[in-house]
Amino acid sequence: MKPVKLGLIGVGTVGASTALGLKNNALEISRRAGRDIEIVQASRRNIKQGMPTGCESIALTPDPFEVVNNPEVDVVIELIGGYEPALELVLRAIENGKHVVTANKALIALHGNEIFAAAQAQGVNVVFEAAVAGGIPIIKSIREGLSANIIEWLAGIINGTGNFILTEMRDKGRDFDDVLREAQALGYAEADPTFDVEGIDAAHKLCILASLAFGIPLQFDAVYTEGISGVSTEDVVYANQLGYRIKHLGIARRSEKGVEMRVHPTLIPEKRLIANVDGVMNAVLVKGDKLGPSLYYGAGAGADPTASAVIADIIDVARSITTDPQNRVPHLAFQPDQIVELPIVRIDEVTTAYYIRMRVDDKPGVMADITRIMGECQISIEAILQKEPEAGVTQATIIMLTQKIREKQMNEALAGIGKLDSVHGEIHRIRVETLDAD
Repeated sequence: MKPVKLGLIGVGTVGASTALGLKNNALEISRRAGRDIEIVQASRRNIKQGMPTGCESIALTPDPFEVVNNPEVDVVIELIGGYEPALELVLRAIENGKHVVTANKALIALHGNEIFAAAQAQGVNVVFEAAVAGGIPIIKSIREGLSANIIEWLAGIINGTGNFILTEMRDKGRDFDDVLREAQALGYAEADPTFDVEGIDAAHKLCILASLAFGIPLQFDAVYTEGISGVSTEDVVYANQLGYRIKHLGIARRSEKGVEMRVHPTLIPEKRLIANVDGVMNAVLVKGDKLGPSLYYGAGAGADPTASAVIADIIDVARSITTDPQNRVPHLAFQPDQIVELPIVRIDEVTTAYYIRMRVDDKPGVMADITRIMGECQISIEAILQKEPEAGVTQATIIMLTQKIREKQMNEALAGIGKLDSVHGEIHRIRVETLDAD
């Protein structure tokens, strides 16, 4: 059987690792795929940098369109990231009848519906395991391994940079800005860290996971997104004292109202396995009606873990090339005509518990005013922790944990509490999820 021929677009760290992995593990890959797989052409902006050692025989061009238009190429590997020219390249490859493997979560989250419709019409595959959680096979697990289940909810630590920052803040008592600078020095965070610390990267990934889990169109703009830049060392310490860890979670949940999609800092009970995922590692917890909760853990980024997922996708495509296109595993897990529009639940209709931190005057009657407003909004308080002020200080810190309520109720209560003369500065609010089997 003739080899499957690849065109590689992007020879950065992941692209180089992919090329080396295909070369070094060629025999094992061939045994799994049932045929040889080889890169016949690659593109990179600066061709003077060449291909990695051992892969010098691969033809190299600065023009990625030369790769997608190459009649020899069966499968295009897109590893340049971003929206453009990635979108044009992927659509051109599909138009030319080529399968596509990509690690580009932003592209899939924003343009996946268009891309998959074009691929379906052309009878080609677009696969994207490396787009979410690096080397963890979470997409394959949801799309195939859990296909007997109705997925009820999922929650994931799906950005390693944010998880590294929160871990350092907890373990070493460091503040956010200090750890962010270290993350940038270590290469975990970009010079402009907005996508990581403000939750945009995680929102791209959650959008994809929700679509796979619930059979809905990709809707990135519907994901409620909140970053971790407002989380203080105080919050991390108080959460620990209450038996919780703060994690930056992506959460998707199906309910009678529709589908929740939200990314935000979250208190999780410290006994949960996912609460103990530290550093740059990723983890996704999925609750299916048959299996119950299952946890998928591993390296969420890095050249070799991401290349591992890319190569696994290449093998899948190689296996499927001779398969009837109508009988391949669907792009978004459900058959294309079974993708349904479900309502997206607004954040103010989401039901969850809350951690509240506020600075108040240390005098009688303050707690009575606060609890009165909470009661008027039908909010039950689970626990209160008051940090007594130091000598000579007239303000105290109050920490509250509430029972589950709608976000709308909490917004009303905080608006009322914020108007009290005895409450000073910003009231800090972090959502709480127990992530149990219910």
